[in-house]
Amino acid sequence: MFEAVISLCLSLAAGPCRDHLLPGYEAQTQAACAAALAAMAPDLTRFSGLQAKGEARCQPVGETLSVIEIAPGAFVHRGAIEEPDATNRGDVSNLGFVIGNAGVAVIDTGTARWMGEALWRAIRARTALPVTHVILTHMHPDHVFGAGPLVDAGAQVVGHAGLARALADRQMNYLESLNRLVGVGTMLGTRSVSVDLAIETTAEIDLGGRVLSLRAWPAGHTATDLTVLDATSGTLFAGDLVFDDHTPALDGSLPGWRAVLLELTGMELSRVVPGHGGPSLEWPAGAADTQRYLEVLEADTRAAIDAGQRLADAVEVIARSEAEAWALFEAYNARNATVAFTELEWD
Repeated sequence: MFEAVISLCLSLAAGPCRDHLLPGYEAQTQAACAAALAAMAPDLTRFSGLQAKGEARCQPVGETLSVIEIAPGAFVHRGAIEEPDATNRGDVSNLGFVIGNAGVAVIDTGTARWMGEALWRAIRARTALPVTHVILTHMHPDHVFGAGPLVDAGAQVVGHAGLARALADRQMNYLESLNRLVGVGTMLGTRSVSVDLAIETTAEIDLGGRVLSLRAWPAGHTATDLTVLDATSGTLFAGDLVFDDHTPALDGSLPGWRAVLLELTGMELSRVVPGHGGPSLEWPAGAADTQRYLEVLEADTRAAIDAGQRLADAVEVIARSEAEAWALFEAYNARNATVAFTELEWD
């Protein structure tokens, strides 16, 4: 299999440069790929700010994300339980896709354009059906910034009604941070995408004999949480409403998150895909660790507030009993304690 790519640079004189996938030109032979390029020139306007080094060309298919088929037609890529850095290139969250009879829906797209490209290749290795929808489960950068190539291929972007505003407010800070942590070269071509279908409450997407049920939730993990239920396989893509191994990250409402989880655990499901870890958890047992951590976080925070502790002192002890149960505890727990204390001190 061959694909079309073009080398794009931040500066032709000094770089960095990276080969960018041009989706839609895939072919069994290099000649057929080249003929497709000749018949329809690629639109490079989406790569604003980058400079082309040479012409688009056809070459063997590049890096493909590894995926696991957790149920017939439902696939998950498991991200590393790590902070994004130059070594993992931002591959730190779970991504998924579901194949119907008429199209494919992608659920979350990773930290950078290269991840969306590699996910596209994983899909193309399994079906020639179009990717019709990209569903983003919330606003965090490790879930949204790989969407570019999938949108370039014609997919509609679906998200919580609050997602567009949340990304508009945060995307510059997110991208600056990722350029520093992951590297400018790796992040080349990465951009935020517009939300085409904003979900206020619930919606359905028909992939052809396979319906996905989407639900927007009140503030919990974030203020933009959206879940995706594949009724055919009984699989819920929970985004970061459910964590496994990776310390939960609170960026919304602690009581709200606990209430959402309580409702989710009442659902009859075959399995749940968490935002990190897994990649597939039994249900409702798969929620137990996240529920316990949030319960401890709230109880310890309320105790600290009732004892009159200052925030700076409280964050050192809140949920400390959970330290051995989670990876990345030191990176996330103090932030969670700060968010919880700030919310609950006025409760």
